[in-house]
This record gives sequence, structure tokens and C-alpha cells, in this order.
Amino acid sequence: MQAAGRFVVLAACVALTAGAQARAQTGTALPMKHAPARTQTAITPADLMTRLYLYSDDSMMGRLAGSEYNLKATAYIASEVKRMGLQPAGDSGGYFQNVPLVKRQLDPSASFSVDGTAFRTWDEFVPRDPGRATRPFDGAQVTYGGVWPDSTIISADQAAGKFIVLGAHNGPNVPPPQQVNRAAILGRYRAAAGIAVVALETLPPQAITFFRQAQTILRDAPEPTDTISLPVYVYVSAAGARALLGVPLDSVKVGAAGKTVHGAVSFVEIPAPARNVVAILPGSDAKLKGEYVAIGAHNDHVGFDQTPVDHDSIRAFNDAVRKLKLASPNHRVTPNQVQQIRVNVDSLHRLHPARRDSIYNGADDDGSGTTSVLEIAEAFAGARGSAKPKRSIIFVWHTGEELGLFGSRYFTDHPTVTRDSIVAQLNMDMVGRGRADDENGGGPGYLELVGTRRLSTELGDLIETVNKARKQPFTFDYQFDATGHPEQYYCRSDHYMYARYGIPIAFFTTGNHRDYHQVTDEPEYIDYDKLAHVSQFVYDVATAVANLDHRVVVDKPKPDPHGNCVQ
Repeated sequence: MQAAGRFVVLAACVALTAGAQARAQTGTALPMKHAPARTQTAITPADLMTRLYLYSDDSMMGRLAGSEYNLKATAYIASEVKRMGLQPAGDSGGYFQNVPLVKRQLDPSASFSVDGTAFRTWDEFVPRDPGRATRPFDGAQVTYGGVWPDSTIISADQAAGKFIVLGAHNGPNVPPPQQVNRAAILGRYRAAAGIAVVALETLPPQAITFFRQAQTILRDAPEPTDTISLPVYVYVSAAGARALLGVPLDSVKVGAAGKTVHGAVSFVEIPAPARNVVAILPGSDAKLKGEYVAIGAHNDHVGFDQTPVDHDSIRAFNDAVRKLKLASPNHRVTPNQVQQIRVNVDSLHRLHPARRDSIYNGADDDGSGTTSVLEIAEAFAGARGSAKPKRSIIFVWHTGEELGLFGSRYFTDHPTVTRDSIVAQLNMDMVGRGRADDENGGGPGYLELVGTRRLSTELGDLIETVNKARKQPFTFDYQFDATGHPEQYYCRSDHYMYARYGIPIAFFTTGNHRDYHQVTDEPEYIDYDKLAHVSQFVYDVATAVANLDHRVVVDKPKPDPHGNCVQ
């Protein structure tokens, strides 16, 4: 699942490297490695274990979209669906739909200077990539814009063509309305030549490291022309602001002119190969086989770090934090509690050797969904007679979900079957956990559902009916589907890219846990019996939708496909 806040995760990773723990504390009896076995038509825990240990192995290096390792992962998926005999539904008669990702990084020739003195890149000025062309600023007049977002800041007209310097409210307790908001600043001062925000001292080192890395984006259209380019946006220190303005920041008046700035800051793009995997099982009914039930998961994860950390330390720390949160869901973990956890974990570390790890294997996120969809596909491929679905099933393993739902956006904008022929989409993302120590109320029958009635009451009712017919029905948790829920699950996974076009969706997940976006999301911590039950359930739901004598009825308002998602 796509992270709600990239820097929250980065900060957590930095904090978690302090402690350690023995593997005996993990509470799992599964091995770190598992020898693969031949899979069968039936959906089984053994099959899923074989697939997931392969798919989330260290050799996949975290499957980051745009990397060779994601290509390796998608090659495995394609080889499996080819072996099953599914029809290719990608580009040019193959299983792959190429997705135009590019990596953007700062042009090595970038420069920024005033009065003949150059600012050192990443030390004295930190540029942010706007994702499109940046406007030339060489020779622009520096102007002090005030402290964002105070009422005294200069107007958009006053900033036009100028390189403005904005002060910022600093400190640990700045309320959100007074915090620096890059999107809001760029929106107000869109006509400026450039913007320098005086906040470099408060940027955490991991944020600067992140800005230095190449950022992967979906380039589904030509680079916008200069008529809609954006001003350069950089962070500078108080000393840098003084150099730009010619006087200390605390003595300059709003609107005062400063020095003349020189230089150029632009970003270069490098193609980043990425692809969805798309395959079809044709329906058995001549009249209905032109319609599709889509089943999907995302094939990527978040890659690897250059510096390894202690795997067991992180798991011990996160386990303790998770227990506190489960015990008191409405209370934040305090700094004193965090410090006590570190003391306890350090004590365990002294008794046991470290287990170094730097690869985010993403066994649950979303290795579990990817392998589950493969297992469902094999079950459908082996169906005979009346067990064959009347409508066709289209399986899509989307790339780039972690980077911004890129693969599902591209597929729904450029579907390889007629978009209107897709009657529903069933999304599986993180479906291998949901134990009692993962979620309040968790257990073998725990399953979270999101979006099932957002567009179609009938789809939600049908899922409930299928569940009631099971020997061991799931207990559904709908809390994360609530309007306005802060976790934003409805907007954070691939199903929304279908829903925005009015296609009814159902998002199946066993929920968040201590290993989310950590190096500890490993196949040894997956509940394979439960993963098999969830897989069989989604198979049964897909069969029920595929065999209806009518399309699932859409009785709710459709969103704007080009607007923002609303939880």
C-alpha cells in the first residue's frame, strides 16, 4: 500500500535503528528460506508459501518500480501466467503493458549565486523538483516576501518575475495552518521567477537525502511547455537569506528589494523501464465473455537502502510500539515510552548477535496480493465445465503503486480492453496478516473491506452474501472505509484508479502492522492459512460477479476521473 506520508516512514526508520532483539522474540516458527515446490490448481497455503518466498526473496531487491529488479519480478509473473495458459493482454500481443516512468534528478550543471559567490548545492541551498520544467531566474531581483503564511506576505502580483525569499515559522509546536506548504506557496506565487524558503536549518538530514535522490514519476504526456512552467523552489539558511537580501532577515521589511540572483536550476529525465502484467481468462458464455471482472494487486515495493540496519532491532522496537497503540488506540506513544522501549531492546541486543538487513522485501506489501492473484488465476485456469466463469476475468499486476498508483493510473487511462467492459475491480493489497497482535479484533477471520458500496450497493451486498455462505465466514471491518477517515485507505491503493472512472471496486486487506514499509516485512511472518482463505474468498466473489445475469448496478455518484480522491 502506498505510504500516506513518505517522511513519516523515513523518520521512523532512522529512529528504529537504536535497538536490537533476538529472533526468539519474533514469535514465528517459519523458516527464513523455503524450498519451492510445484503448485497445483487448488488454492492452498503450500502454493502461496512457495510463491511468496520466491517473490519476496532478497534476490528481488525490493522490486522498486523503474528498477531492473521490478522487471525481474514481473518476468516471474508473466512466466507463471503463460504456463497457466492465460491469454496475453498487454502491448503488442504480450503480457506486458509498458508504463512510461522517468527518473528526474538535478542537472549536474545547476548553479545558484549572488554577488559572485556561489551557494554549495545540498549544503547552502536545497532545490525541490516540481515535476515539470522550471522557469529561468538568472538576473532576477530578490524580494523579501514576508513570513509564510502571515497576512502581511506580498501579493502574487508583487512577486511576479521576482525571486522571493519567504521566512518560515519554526519549532516543534507550529500548528499545521502555519507550517510551510510547498503546494500552497507555488499556487500563490506561480508567476515568480523563483522562491527561497528560509528553512534549511530545520530540514532533517534524511529529507535532504531524499531530495537528492532521483524521483520517479509517470510521464504520460509530453513535458509541459514553458508557458505553464513553475518557479524554482529552494530551501536556504538564515545566512543564505542574508546573502540574498543584503541584510539580516529580522531587520528587512516585507516587499524590500535585495540583491540580483544568478544561476540555473533544472532537472533532467532518464527513462525508467516499468510494466504492468496483464492476462485474461476468457469467459464461458458467448454473450457475456466480452465483459470483464478485474482482479489486481501491485507488483512493486520500495527497494533497498545503502546502509543495513539490524532486522531484529527494528522488529522488537515496532512490536513494542504496536502493542502500546493497540492497548490505547486514541493515545500517542510518548517520548518516555519510546525511550523505555529502546532501553529494553538494547538489553536484548547485548545477548544476541545482530541480523543485518537493507532490503524491503514487501512480503505482505504487496507480495501477498501479487501471489494471491497468481493463485486465483491458476484456480480459474484449471476450472472445468460449470466452474468456469461466464464473464472473462482480467488479471492486472500493477507497477508503481508505491510511487503514486502509477501503473493502475496508466492502465485505466490506457486500458487494453474497453474500459466500459470492466464490470468490477477486486483489489488485493496486504492480505497476509491481520492477527490479533496486528489489529484490534484481529484473528483468523479478520478482514478489512474498503469501497465495496461506494459506487454499487449491489456489489457490497453480494460480497456479504458470498461471505455468509462460507463454512467459516470472515468478520468484516469497515472502519477504514468511513468518509473522511484519516488513514485514507480508499485513496491509497490501485482500486481508486478504477473507481474514478465509475467502475465498482472492492478493496480487500488484512490491514496495517508493525512491519509495514520496514525491512522486516518478510515471508516468514505471513499467515499462509489465512492468505489461502482470503484468496479463496476473492475467487468466490469474482465468480459470483462474473456469473450474474446483469452487470453490477452502479447506483452511487461517480467521481471526477481527473479530480482529487475524496476519502
